[in-house]
Amino acid sequence: QVQLVESGGGLVQAGGSLRLSCAASGRTFSSMGWFRQAPGKEREFVAAMTWNGGITYYGGSVKGRFTISRDNAKNTVYMQMNSLKPEDTAVYYCAARTSGGASSPWDYWGQGTQVTVSS
Repeated sequence: QVQLVESGGGLVQAGGSLRLSCAASGRTFSSMGWFRQAPGKEREFVAAMTWNGGITYYGGSVKGRFTISRDNAKNTVYMQMNSLKPEDTAVYYCAARTSGGASSPWDYWGQGTQVTVSS
């Protein structure tokens, strides 16, 4: 059974930092990534990383502030979020896919973790 378990969300002041974690179990993946969804808005791509080559992709609104990384031994992906802004407030979801490139669909999703940035 595949599971993606996120942790690390919380409340932080603007300009602060948080690190999200997503522990995967049940199988290995070709890519893992993060999405977010704010109230009343569509889900937005945040970042992704290929598991073997470590190639990273970022959404435009977080580039230069967020960093995605992985620990192969722990089958865990992280996202370090720095210089947080109130507009980063959202539920953050971990996602994983079993094959394909950057445009391939995501096969598995975590339950989400809330990130709230106060001004």
